[in-house]
Amino acid sequence: MLALVDDVPQCYVDNDWICPQYWSDYRPELVDAFVEHLWLTVVSVLAGLVVAVPLALLARRRGAVESTVVSATTVIYTIPSLALFSLLLPFTGLTPTTVVVGLALYSLTVLVRNIIAGLQGVPAPVVEAARGVGYSRTRLLLRVEVPLALPVIMAGIRVATVSTVALVTIGSIVSYGGLGNLLLLAVGNQFKAQIFAASVLCVALAVVLDLLLVGLQRLLTPWTRRAR
Repeated sequence: MLALVDDVPQCYVDNDWICPQYWSDYRPELVDAFVEHLWLTVVSVLAGLVVAVPLALLARRRGAVESTVVSATTVIYTIPSLALFSLLLPFTGLTPTTVVVGLALYSLTVLVRNIIAGLQGVPAPVVEAARGVGYSRTRLLLRVEVPLALPVIMAGIRVATVSTVALVTIGSIVSYGGLGNLLLLAVGNQFKAQIFAASVLCVALAVVLDLLLVGLQRLLTPWTRRAR
């Protein structure tokens, strides 16, 4: 029995926040949780975009609808996550779909507002010039308005992505919370090393995704770069 105790790393015995041995012993669990967290984040934001784009275009085309769309997406964001997931459970069950749908709905608040703001911020003279040379409504949108609105739209996607990384952890209430599952178990057991590791990975994921989106924005909008 004494030998078994001696084999336990001291950071486990002391329940330290920083325990290098934990990262080695629990590597498979950390990798699985991280991959699930990443998957839920990306799918939720993409699903939100699929819904936000047509809503924003409809709101922009019909001024009377804009306030309704913006208000509706804002109201959704005010619903507590526990309540929203509970409302979805009868339809989606204890599945990842519950988390994806809930987080996609939350992302609409930021995405819809930024898409509308970006499109409305396109200079009117540019739009008139494009119409003057015969651009159709669709070509005007895709070739002129969307490219010029991209910086604002990408800013919204960045905010939605970072906030979704945080909100995914709440999915642990339906057993699909990525790193949130580890946090929930660790808080109940007061396992400090696991709390610290899961928290660090959440922050790292948010930072990396934000940097990737910044790089994508620079790639898609080369005209915004300052000339050296």
